[in-house]
Amino acid sequence: MRASRALAVAATAFAAVGVCAPAAVATGGTGGGTGGNGPTNVTVRPTQVHQGGQLAVSASGCNRGGSVTSNAFPPTALTLNRSGNSAATPRIYDHATPGQYNLAVKCNDSPLVVTRTFTVIAGRGAQGGLGGSMAPSSTEMTIGAALVGTAAIGGGLFISRRRRLSGGKV
Repeated sequence: MRASRALAVAATAFAAVGVCAPAAVATGGTGGGTGGNGPTNVTVRPTQVHQGGQLAVSASGCNRGGSVTSNAFPPTALTLNRSGNSAATPRIYDHATPGQYNLAVKCNDSPLVVTRTFTVIAGRGAQGGLGGSMAPSSTEMTIGAALVGTAAIGGGLFISRRRRLSGGKV
């Protein structure tokens, strides 16, 4: 009985090695795709972007950096982040013609290129405005001061009239 258990454990171990060996050879023996085999798991978000908008491109396997290129934006460098993936945020040209485009991701340590598609949509999308980053103009200050002064005078008149009407004594 002990021999059959040992045989079963040995067969399982050999099967595990047999399954993992082709994957190790395919990745250059490193097990993680870092042997210069090119970009993997390339994602593009969003897949539809307005003219002048930004894309978020990420890829695995570009440990020495790389680049993202397209006709819709200038060449953008891939930078390695803390999680071990490479990322880039290219900005679409303001004058890009609406339609479908390809982008190409290439690692610096590999000749392989991975392509993905995305769509450029006409328009600028939502414009957030200045968000309070500018000081008020002199006209706005004058109108605001006039409103505050009017409210102060009106409030003072209201309180002074109310005192006289409640019993006739001040």
